[in-house]
Amino acid sequence: MDEEITIIDSKTRNEKIKNFFIKNSKKFIVIIIIIFLIIAGYLFYEKAKEKKRIKLANQYDLSLINFKAENKKKTINELIGIINKKDTTYSPLALYFLIDNNLIEDTKEVNSLFNKLIDETNLQSEIKNLIIYKKALFNSEFVSESELLKILNPIINSESIWKSHALYLVAEYFYSKNEKQKAREFFNQILILPTNNNDIRLESQKRLNRDFGE
Repeated sequence: MDEEITIIDSKTRNEKIKNFFIKNSKKFIVIIIIIFLIIAGYLFYEKAKEKKRIKLANQYDLSLINFKAENKKKTINELIGIINKKDTTYSPLALYFLIDNNLIEDTKEVNSLFNKLIDETNLQSEIKNLIIYKKALFNSEFVSESELLKILNPIINSESIWKSHALYLVAEYFYSKNEKQKAREFFNQILILPTNNNDIRLESQKRLNRDFGE
């Protein structure tokens, strides 16, 4: 008797499941189609993004290959165009090339390009910090103390791997201005960092020993 009841319950349960799927078959088909479209759309997007990056990489390489001093305006425009694409790899590289080759004389324009990378490009945090540091390095010869610190504060107030570099830049800035007490404070900050660049640490210690008698 118990076995018969079990068989009946099993058949009833199976029948309910079958009816449920039959009743909701249209919904399941719609869900499957939606999932398929989402996956297909994602794959298409990734493929298109990869093609776009390859095209951008080729543009960057050609700009460098075709660079000539007598026709630098063309290279400048091409590299600025790449920066405006806000690509995480080639936009920073394009700006570095412009700066390393002194292709843009207007410091405001260079800083505007830096800001486009820092504020508008979806960079990893440490890549962004590196660009902030490079911006500070670029500006260090002609900005005021407060302006330099304003640029570097996001790094100085963080645990970034570039923190010791930022502190060293500020220390050297003050030393060049003959503000030795401020320079010493920043050199000493480097020495007490729990983690820092060993080369920067050693150089800071040398500077303190040589120039401050510590």
